[in-house]
Amino acid sequence: MTLRLKRRGLELPLSAGPGTGVFAGYASLFNVPDASGDIVLPGAFHTSLIRRPAEDIRMLFQHDPAEPVGTWVEVRETDKGLYVLGRLDKNVQRGRELLSLLECGGIDGLSIGFKTVAARKDKASGARLLARIDLWEISLVTFPMLDGARVGAVKQMAAAAFKAAT
Repeated sequence: MTLRLKRRGLELPLSAGPGTGVFAGYASLFNVPDASGDIVLPGAFHTSLIRRPAEDIRMLFQHDPAEPVGTWVEVRETDKGLYVLGRLDKNVQRGRELLSLLECGGIDGLSIGFKTVAARKDKASGARLLARIDLWEISLVTFPMLDGARVGAVKQMAAAAFKAAT
């Protein structure tokens, strides 16, 4: 699969698949409680994504601002949650390491770094319902707070390549 990205006036080819550094997944899911009891509501990212496009959202490792590892190509809300398409920077040592770990399934978690803009408490469950979020960064993590926030595409492609080789 080849995608084209128009970014800062340049067209850059992107090939999604093993070895390319390109991966996709969901960084957040709507209406699903995370380990701390937060539930992101549909539309929570809308305003933030208008103000801060994908290329201005940082891709970090383990939420560490000293560990940028790539760039986000696409970040958008779907019916399911916050879909992301990113590219690891293979010129960065950690980027190469993460690509290898993504391909072998050693890491696949995603986690959002944000500021809460609007939230309310659900009286029945005690959950914090996040209605508006200011998204700052999305990290590749070992253990995501939201179990379903995972990289999907690279993992699936690598598994198919492994099965074909055996």
